[in-house]
Amino acid sequence: MKVEKCPKCGSSELGKGKHSGYGAMFPVNKMSLGSDIEYVICTSCGFIIEGYVKKPEKFNSTLF
Repeated sequence: MKVEKCPKCGSSELGKGKHSGYGAMFPVNKMSLGSDIEYVICTSCGFIIEGYVKKPEKFNSTLF
């Protein structure tokens, strides 16, 4: 599903961002370097619309 408008302010001015430094997501109970987290952000009001890991395959077999 492609996001086209901010649900908070209605703006269609969107951008992408990511955590820097140690802002990666790491699997629970698995040795891995983890994955960067990317976000879709409203550039008008700053609302984070969605976030996701860039390499989801690193989280296979990490359920309880």
